[in-house]
Order: sequence, then structure tokens, then C-alpha cells
Amino acid sequence: MKFIGITGGIGAGKSTVLSLLKENFNCKVLLADEVAATLMQAGTQCFEAVVGLPWPESIVGADGQINRPLMAKLMFADDSLREAVNGIVHPAVEKEVLNQVETERKSHNIEYFFFEAALLIECGYGKLVDEMWYIYATEDVRTKRLMQSRGYDIERIKNTIMSQRSDASFREHADRIIDNSGNEEETLCQLKTILSE
Repeated sequence: MKFIGITGGIGAGKSTVLSLLKENFNCKVLLADEVAATLMQAGTQCFEAVVGLPWPESIVGADGQINRPLMAKLMFADDSLREAVNGIVHPAVEKEVLNQVETERKSHNIEYFFFEAALLIECGYGKLVDEMWYIYATEDVRTKRLMQSRGYDIERIKNTIMSQRSDASFREHADRIIDNSGNEEETLCQLKTILSE
């Protein structure tokens, strides 16, 4: 079983690629955001540690769970809070992902284990995965997608893309580059070629 990391900038279409992989190959797809959300549910160690940080206001919602949009807003306004949250959540996510990879390796049921995260490179997953894939799309395509799917304006899109890792830097760390600027058939064709090698 191959353990493959999937990363790329906003609007590159990572979720489209993951859907194509799920539908067409014998694999498991895991998203870092979903793992983090599960690990931060009320009653868990991560929940207690994150809620216990010095937030300017309570990040626990009326339902007793962490209010994720509020937490994200406060984190982005304060570097030390962001670093503290990442210091709690990232190691816990990594441990959980590696546990799941180990379980799948032992069960021999799948050929590929895909793990998607925007910050795979920053979090040092290059050392853990068998291959790192970079999902690429031209800036024009990304801009169109973000305007349609998220209703972002040009200014917000430019700022978001600028704040992320550069195309050159993604390429430098990637073993494979999937050009997802075209339609799904073109992307699927690339995936089939790579995975049949």
C-alpha cells in the first residue's frame, strides 16, 4: 500500500481530485481538517488543551463544542494563539493518521492511502509519505473557481493566494504534479497514468 500526501493552494481543486481517486481506485482518502475536527470534539484531550489556552473570549459554543469559525478568526489575529493551537492539534493529527495508515497496511485491503492537507509540507509530512502530490491549477482557473464556489471577490482571492506557499515552492517539494486546470476527464487521465506506473 502506498501512502500519498495531497497538497496544493486554495482553489486548485483538491476535493475534485480526491473524489476522482475515491471513485476510480482502491483507496482510502483522509482529510486533515476532518481528523482535526474529530480530535477536537468535547471531552477529548485536544479539546481540553485548546479550550484551556488564553483566548480573549470563550470559543465554546452553546452546543458545548468548539466554535470553529470563531476559533479560526481569533487564531489568525494572534500568532501566539495560532502557534499554540497548531502545537496541540498537528502532533495529534499526525499520530492519528499514522495509526490509520498502519491499520490499513496490516489489513491489506487497499492499494493507496491518500491524505490531504493544505499544510502537509509545513508539517513535515514529506518525511512520512511515500509520495507527495501537488495539485496545480493556473491562477485564472483558481480565481474563477473561488468566485463561483465561495463567492470571494478578486481582492480576497489575491490576498489568500499571496499568503500561501508559492507554486515554485510546492513544485520543489512534490514528487508528482497533477495539473487540474482542465476538466475532470483530463485530470482522471493523469491519475490513471501515474497510478498505473
